[in-house]
Amino acid sequence: MKQKTIFTCQECGYSSPKWVGRCPDCENWNTLVEERVVKKSKATPSRRGISNQEKNLPQSIAEIKASEQERLKSGIEEFDRVLGGGAVPGSVALIGGDPGIGKSTILLQACDKLSQKYGIILYVTGEESANQTKLRANRIGIKSKELYILCETDISVIENHVERLSPAAVVVDSIQTVYHPEIQSTPGNVSQVRESTATLTYIAKSKAIPIFIIGHMTKEGTIAGPRVMEHMVDTVLYFEGDTYHIYRILRAVKNRFGSTNEIGVFEMRDTGLKEITNPSEMLLSERQEDVSGSVVISVMEGTRPILLELQALVAPANFGVPQRTPNGVERNRLALLLAVLDKRAGLRIQNSDVFVNVVGGIQASEPGVDLGILAAVASSFKNISIDPKTVVVGEVGLGGEVRAVHQADNRIGEAAKLGFTRAIVSQYNLRGLKKEANIEVLGVRTVNDALNILL
Repeated sequence: MKQKTIFTCQECGYSSPKWVGRCPDCENWNTLVEERVVKKSKATPSRRGISNQEKNLPQSIAEIKASEQERLKSGIEEFDRVLGGGAVPGSVALIGGDPGIGKSTILLQACDKLSQKYGIILYVTGEESANQTKLRANRIGIKSKELYILCETDISVIENHVERLSPAAVVVDSIQTVYHPEIQSTPGNVSQVRESTATLTYIAKSKAIPIFIIGHMTKEGTIAGPRVMEHMVDTVLYFEGDTYHIYRILRAVKNRFGSTNEIGVFEMRDTGLKEITNPSEMLLSERQEDVSGSVVISVMEGTRPILLELQALVAPANFGVPQRTPNGVERNRLALLLAVLDKRAGLRIQNSDVFVNVVGGIQASEPGVDLGILAAVASSFKNISIDPKTVVVGEVGLGGEVRAVHQADNRIGEAAKLGFTRAIVSQYNLRGLKKEANIEVLGVRTVNDALNILL
C-alpha cells in the first residue's frame, strides 16, 4: 500500500497535488485541505470494478424488458408522496435539513412503519448511542421488534451487518460520521463522504434494498460534502421549516423515480411528526377576520394547491431609508411589486416601511402570489380590510397587468372546498375554467381592477 498526500476542496471535491488559495473548479477561497490517502495496488482491484462480462454485454434497447418494481410504502402518506409513491428497491435517498428540524425523527417513524410491513429494517446511527436512540423511540411511540439499531461508523462493518441481516431497508444517520478504513482522513472529509456514499450506493444496487442517508447542512443551506454526492444518489430531499414554527415541509429537489414538485407537510409534536393531509385548513385555522393587510393566496406545490394567509403592514418611515422586510417572499420581488403599486396604482408608499409575512413559515416564491402581495399592502396602506372569504391569485407584470397562472381550476376548487365564496384571478384564466357552484370567480385585467373590487 502506498500513501500520498493531496489537497482536496471541501466544497466541490477538486483534488490538487499542492495547496492553492483558490479552488480552480468552484473558485472558492481557502477550501483546499491536506489529506492522506491510501493508493491501492493494481494487484488488488476494487470489487466494484470487477464486472461479469457475460451479464454486462451491450443490449439493444428494444430487447430490454422493463418491469415496474413494487415500491415499499411506509404508510406515512406525506413521506411516500415526496418519494413518488414509496421507496424503490435499490434506490438511495439523501435527506438534508437544519439541526433539530426532524430528519432522524421522520426516518425513525418511517422505519417503524416499514418494519411492521416488510420485516427487518436496519437503522445505523453514528451520532447517538443505542440508549439515546431507544429514548427517542420511546418518546415517539416506536416499539417494533423488527427494527434493529446499529451504532457503527465503519462502512465495512456496516456492510457486513447488511449482508448478515438482509434488511428490507437501511437508514444511515449520518453520512458525515461514517468513514472508510482504507482512507486516512477524518470522518466528514470530502474523500470519506464520497467513498462512503459510493459504497452505500453499491450495497443498495447489488442487494436491491432502499437506503436512506441523512446529511448535515452548511451555513449556506446546502448539504455538506462534495456536490458529486448529490449526483451519486437517486433522490435528494430537503427537510425545511422554521425552528420557531411547528410546521415542517419535506421537499424533493431531485428524484429519478418521481416528481420533484411534490411536498410533504408535517407538524412537529412532542410525540414526533404528524402528517398534515389538509395543510390549507390547518394554516388558516388561526386567521383573524376584518383585519386590514390580510389576504388569502393560493400556491401550487406539485399537484397540491395550498391556501395561505399573507399579511402586510405599512407604517410611516420615521428614520432614514424606508425598510422592506419580507418573510416568506423574495425581497427583490417585493421591491418590484411596490414600484408597480406606486407607478401603476398611484399609491405613494415609497416613503413607508413595508413588512410582508406568509403565516406559518412557508416560502411562497411562485409568481401567482404577486396580486395577493399587492392587495395586502394596499389594504394595510388604506386601512381597509379585505373580504375574509376571498382568495386572490395572479401574476403581475411591470405594466400593472394581471397575468394568468397555471392550474387555476385546482386552486379555485380547493378554495371552494374550504368555504371561500369569491376568487379574484386573471381575466385570461376564465377561458375554459370549470365553474364551481358555490364560489364566484371574477376576472381582472389590471392591478387597479383588482383593487377596486377588493377595496
